[in-house]
Amino acid sequence: MREIIFDTETTGLDAMTGDRLVEIGCVELLNHIPTGQTYHVYVNPERQVHPEALAVHGLDNDFLADKPLFAEIADDFVAFLRDSPLIAHNASFDKGFINAELARSGRTEIPENRFVDTLLLARRRHPGSPNSLDALCARYNIDNSARTKHGALLDSEILADVYIELIGGRQTTFALSTSSAIEHARTAAKPAGVRPQPQPPRLSDAERQLHMEFVDSLGGRPLWKRFRPAA
Repeated sequence: MREIIFDTETTGLDAMTGDRLVEIGCVELLNHIPTGQTYHVYVNPERQVHPEALAVHGLDNDFLADKPLFAEIADDFVAFLRDSPLIAHNASFDKGFINAELARSGRTEIPENRFVDTLLLARRRHPGSPNSLDALCARYNIDNSARTKHGALLDSEILADVYIELIGGRQTTFALSTSSAIEHARTAAKPAGVRPQPQPPRLSDAERQLHMEFVDSLGGRPLWKRFRPAA
């Protein structure tokens, strides 16, 4: 199964009032394992970056001035996504910006059912606990020391590790293949060989007598009495 972990950076908080994308980062997973394939682009938003957003990601208008418009990268972006599920932290935020840009460039919006929100997954798994990306990194011992500012590709790479933990942990990536699992089951099912001579009892007569006295002290008809040797 192919999945895309993604993140965005923006000029502000509200796509409905004209805020725009300034960065997109995507990481490809195949059967929950990063393939090394990524998509990353900076985008000229054609408007000023809000000071509060600038403090978060550090991408100012001088840096973004020579970057492509979203309409110029839209086809490559959609081609990378294909029809894969799209996984983001607080996905409704990123979805709003992605779909606003797609609509603005005359392209089809991505339907709701393709988005997976890791924030909701984290809240279900850890109710009442902090579930920011940094808090989840601390919980799962994921190194996020390079995250001095938000960056779409770096955050996507970190989120990929978090997502794997949220859906069951890294042991899922070490699961046996179907063929090796079948062979393992066949090997485990083979009966052990019969010893040519049975091993001698390991209990001493004194230990056996103490056990029988203990069973007698239980009263009634304890199960152990069924296994006592006949007198």
